[in-house]
Amino acid sequence: MMKERKTKNNARKKQPNPSAVPYETVPATQRTLNALEVMRHETLQGGGTELIEEQHRRGKLSARERIDLLLDEGSFEEFDLLKTGRGGAFGGEKTYPGDGVVTGHGTVDGREVFMFSQDFTVRGGSLGEAHSQKISKVMDHAVRVGAPIIGLNDSGGARIQEGVDALASYGDIFKRNALASGIIPQISCIMGPCAGGAVYSPALTDFVFMVEDTSYMYVTGPNVVETITHTAISHEDLGGAKVHAEKSGIAHFVLPNDIMCLREVRRLINYLPSNNKQRTPILDLSDPVGRTDPALDYLVPENPNQSYDMKVCINSILDGAEFLEVQPYYAKNIICGFGRMGGQTIGIVANQPAVLAGVLDNSASTKAARFVRFCDAFNIPIICLVDVPGFMPGPEQEQGGIIRNGAKLLYAFIEATVPRITVIVRKAYGGAYVVMNSKHIGSDISYAWPTAEIAVMGPKGAAEVIFRKEIQASSDPAKTIALRTEEYRKTYVNPFLSAQRGYIDDVIFPRDTRHRIIRSLQFLEAKKRERPERMHGNVPL
Repeated sequence: MMKERKTKNNARKKQPNPSAVPYETVPATQRTLNALEVMRHETLQGGGTELIEEQHRRGKLSARERIDLLLDEGSFEEFDLLKTGRGGAFGGEKTYPGDGVVTGHGTVDGREVFMFSQDFTVRGGSLGEAHSQKISKVMDHAVRVGAPIIGLNDSGGARIQEGVDALASYGDIFKRNALASGIIPQISCIMGPCAGGAVYSPALTDFVFMVEDTSYMYVTGPNVVETITHTAISHEDLGGAKVHAEKSGIAHFVLPNDIMCLREVRRLINYLPSNNKQRTPILDLSDPVGRTDPALDYLVPENPNQSYDMKVCINSILDGAEFLEVQPYYAKNIICGFGRMGGQTIGIVANQPAVLAGVLDNSASTKAARFVRFCDAFNIPIICLVDVPGFMPGPEQEQGGIIRNGAKLLYAFIEATVPRITVIVRKAYGGAYVVMNSKHIGSDISYAWPTAEIAVMGPKGAAEVIFRKEIQASSDPAKTIALRTEEYRKTYVNPFLSAQRGYIDDVIFPRDTRHRIIRSLQFLEAKKRERPERMHGNVPL
């Protein structure tokens, strides 16, 4: 591929000069056409072949190469190819046609998208007034026509030479990010540096992609950090892809290179509607609706303290076992992602008993809440697979705001008006049972497997509270606890009591889970729900 790029760049160098004939003999119209050709050719070169080759040596593609990979072949239509900045706040600065960003629209698998791609070879991709105006224009177009906006970020930050004009330009973009939220999907790809105020635009978008080793995000760079804290730190350790994928949770997807990143963006787009008024695209994978999986009957271990992988259940019930997980490296005790059932896109929220027993903590709560709100904004039904022993205990969680963060997830589910289906696979204890899309907070359909354990707390803890005096008086407390625990488990910790109360719509055979969910989705397709008129709710941020 690198050889092909060199060939293309050499071809650009060898293009004939349209002014080779004597100027006086060329008709005026032809001279104008020639001048246009020269200007367009200059713009297409970006910062020049040497800087493009430097991008390649760093393992990065150029701005236009990225566009070619992301969009369907031949579909890109460019805006503002010749737009040029004013040369800085003081004037006299060298200007470049295009001003360091390529903007326009094209298609992904035939569906319209708008995009911008920052060109690091032109003044480091720095953002100035004209640069911002180009981005603002495509964002406005995207909202007007109802199509996703994709930003390919590779910028050194604000253009210092333009002073406050550059800061004002960032504000113009941030405002559009916020106003477009929930109307069109917004996707950011960090494919190089993204520092200072520039980070807030991706943070306002729905999904952030990062590339290993070549991309980083931070508000203050390593030099400032070292000056203030006297601690030396690298770009990668401060704001690299791994940091934001595993610790901050800012990066939803991390890929090894530009090519894989752009392919994954195309994959994500195929799950999403173009705007909040449309349904998600239907893709028939020829996976029978009535397909059963007898292996699910034996997925949950007989020992309630033994873990298992919830992804086995997820892959079993989805069409073609295709699952696009969101934030797979962050808060692994909860799983969020997109799949299809009966050809329709659905969002999965599932506890992962293989990590921290599937407990809800601060990170898991905020991760799931954000995902639920996205699904609700874009008409994507939510399927919740529950195996949760409760909220994570301890001073670190309490001081970190587990009350507020747990309330975020609770609020997200309650406010969601899309079809919501819950399947309780095993444990559903205490407040975490209620929070995980229970019938009590508006789940449309709640199923349970026969292995479900629905209770205020685990059997052992409950027995120790209820039979405390008996245990204290016993000559063999351990034996008494074991007997009372088993008695409590058989009497209360099962799905049948909840089914008798109507809190569970049905106790189903695990093998039938896929069929039952799809049939429920089919009748819930016409669901309508009205809310009281208000400006907006006050999310417990």
